[in-house]
Amino acid sequence: MFHIIQFWHLRSTPIRFHPNRSIHEFFVRKVLYLPSEEAGLRLEAGLIHIRADWAVCMASEDSTRMERLSSMLRRRGIVAPAFETYGGVAGLIDYGPIGASIRRKVLNAWLDYWCSAGDILEIESPTITPEQVLVASGHVGEFNDLMTSCLKCKSAYRADHLIEGTRDDAESLDADQVTEILDSGSIQCPGCGESSWEPCSPMNLMFKTSIGAMGSGRVAYLRPETAQGMFMQYNLLYRHFRQKLPFGGVQTGKGYRNEISPRQGMIRLREFTMAELEYFFDPERPPTGEDGDWSTSITMIPNTESSGTEMSISDAMERGIILHPTVAWFLARTLELVMKLGIRPEKLRFRQHRSDEMAHYAADCWDLELQGEHGWIECVGIANRTCHDLEQHATHSGKNDFRAWRPFDAPRVREVDRWVPIQAKIGPEFKQASGKVTAALESLSIVPDQAPFDLQLEDGSVVTIREDMVERRMETVSETGEWYIPHVVEPAFGIDRIIWHILDHSYQESEKEGEMYTIMRLPQLTAPYDAVVLPLFDKDGMDSMAEELRRKLSSKGVLKIDYDNSKSIGRRYARADEVGIPWAVTVDHQSLLDNTVTIRRRDDGSQERVNIEDLMDLIVGSRQELKAP
Repeated sequence: MFHIIQFWHLRSTPIRFHPNRSIHEFFVRKVLYLPSEEAGLRLEAGLIHIRADWAVCMASEDSTRMERLSSMLRRRGIVAPAFETYGGVAGLIDYGPIGASIRRKVLNAWLDYWCSAGDILEIESPTITPEQVLVASGHVGEFNDLMTSCLKCKSAYRADHLIEGTRDDAESLDADQVTEILDSGSIQCPGCGESSWEPCSPMNLMFKTSIGAMGSGRVAYLRPETAQGMFMQYNLLYRHFRQKLPFGGVQTGKGYRNEISPRQGMIRLREFTMAELEYFFDPERPPTGEDGDWSTSITMIPNTESSGTEMSISDAMERGIILHPTVAWFLARTLELVMKLGIRPEKLRFRQHRSDEMAHYAADCWDLELQGEHGWIECVGIANRTCHDLEQHATHSGKNDFRAWRPFDAPRVREVDRWVPIQAKIGPEFKQASGKVTAALESLSIVPDQAPFDLQLEDGSVVTIREDMVERRMETVSETGEWYIPHVVEPAFGIDRIIWHILDHSYQESEKEGEMYTIMRLPQLTAPYDAVVLPLFDKDGMDSMAEELRRKLSSKGVLKIDYDNSKSIGRRYARADEVGIPWAVTVDHQSLLDNTVTIRRRDDGSQERVNIEDLMDLIVGSRQELKAP
């Protein structure tokens, strides 16, 4: 017999106490499945007693790894909680000098990868989005999480997170189902320990704001995704690409979600960095390509299975596990990209969404999940959004800016039943609006059987068409093409989550001279610096030569070079290894004589003597050689 034990464990990452912080921010929910007899479990005075040898087994040798990793990230200025001077705010983080450099290189690598083919271009849209846009997209009505609050201490929580230890499908349950579990009395409040809860209710996750003066302000929201801004620019892209599909737009930037109870450091944030791509195409001619990683075997979990199978993207396509060729293409490209960024293939998997967890806009969706200290975490979503967004914006705006022209191979002749406007009547009756009335009559897809009838114009207004204003005709027309709404496949990357896993996967510990030695084995593509220049001694001309070398290597904007002249050379090597700098260049006495330097490779500590003139080519060329660990 197994006992399921839920408890709240003090976070390993130090959090500064402040009276404005909720007590639950200091704890992480843990769930244990223990055989009660073997573990010697017994309940006494409200405490669970566990046999000593089982307690030892429960403490893995890596149980403090995340604490050491988090401490190093904070100490070296990579990532830290934001606004700590005033107690901090859950769900907000700072990137320090090293972290901001890593983040910038990840974003640049992401943009370079997608924009290199020529059919995808970068665009930029505002972070403030008018309410009408998000009503049309469905976010105002659908972008919700279930919230509950403790009846005793009034602390608010995301309800499905409270019960996730008892149900695998916690995120797919509705409000009544979650409320029923909470009412069972088995879920304790992490703040006060009580088990009495308010009924669950949906909470919209968008930050609401107002554009303009308060009295006449226009309702708006901080964007929950960059996608809607790109859909608004569809017509600009369509004209730029000479009205020819397929094409795509990419955008990186901040997104905002007012998380009920943010947790897990960089995993669940209220302000976060997104990188999204909207790829528009003709659904009758779904595009695919040979680029991407089609051959690496990774774990695939289709929505019909509970466990994964090792296979390549190509195999999954051939077996019918991935049904859409364009979706498969972007899975392959995403796989290639994240591995270049520093993700280890054995710690990633693709999982298909079940129908009960599918976003309101998606016909199909695959998540790239990465394994790290927080378990398996969704980091990329690749969704087949079909024509949902463009169609919704066309309907809500009443405009034809969201369609594309599909030419026929040969003209098609057909008979058309239509109401032809009599301009002598339309003009005097509708005056300046007569052009809109004529356009609406000509674009009627369903022809009314008789007049009079109501006619909706492009701006949403409705006019009445009398019998004397129109003439019913059957006409023979030759058509060279037709209008249609393009479909969209969207890879959406959570950059902060990916950066966390790049750091997690690259962080390695060993022992050197009896002490722990830390190396961050980042690929050069995402390392904060390409190299560090070190004078062996800060005197005798070595310092000035080293500074000149740093300027020379940095001058062309190709390489990013650090400089360190503090402490012993061994200490400086260690500092560079700890933050993932792949090369260390040492200027010593011999450098002054023959213009050579020692270059040290981070991953194996090997050193060689090279001429300064060859240094630039060596470091630039190594970008392709260094791969994820």
